[in-house]
Amino acid sequence: MISVIIPAYNEEKYIGETIRQLRERDSNNLITEIIVSDGGSTDNTLTEAGDTGALTIVAAIKGRAAQMNYGASVAKGMILYFLHADTVPPYGFTNDIINAINNNYGAGCFMIVFDLAHWFLKANCWFTRFDINAFRFGDQSLFVTKEIFQKTGGFDETHIVLEDQEIIRRLKKLCRFGIIKKPVVTSARKYLVNGIYKMQGIFFIIYFMYRFGYSQEKLVNIYRQLVKQDKL
Repeated sequence: MISVIIPAYNEEKYIGETIRQLRERDSNNLITEIIVSDGGSTDNTLTEAGDTGALTIVAAIKGRAAQMNYGASVAKGMILYFLHADTVPPYGFTNDIINAINNNYGAGCFMIVFDLAHWFLKANCWFTRFDINAFRFGDQSLFVTKEIFQKTGGFDETHIVLEDQEIIRRLKKLCRFGIIKKPVVTSARKYLVNGIYKMQGIFFIIYFMYRFGYSQEKLVNIYRQLVKQDKL
């Protein structure tokens, strides 16, 4: 019933364990397939993913939005579940998704916690229980029926950052959006590399610039200047 779609780029450290955890936490075997949509990794991401039995595909365009759209285009499940490569959902997550769909939620997400016990990160994560767009980000994962996803036209591939924010606003115009009150666990690696308070400050800057209408080119340039990373 559920196609899990993971956009990936140089995620050999995480991808194998993420997929193994997905299978272990799918208590009623509701996952139809796990699709790793790769953006041209130069490490062993595809090998690690393939060894777990996942379907591996390489998108023509690098970028989460394009990779997730490509994964969705080949997905067989009637429910799509988009998940980051360094994020693990809670036990029984597939049951939670099915229950939400059966309760007339066409799309939704989970709450979030980081794999780092720090008071500031815990405080930020607490707010993800509320249906406020400022606290909706891709790390929380996203489930949506294929029918509704197709009605939206998919992720906006012009968005290199905050593609999740953009599609959620459109989803809310088409269906009920639910927040499952259980957390996914995601890596705090960017916070560790860049500094916890600095990284959160950068996220807020990017978000408010986005809301004030700055172009993706400007947002990406700011992101690359401020954040130590190799993903964009």
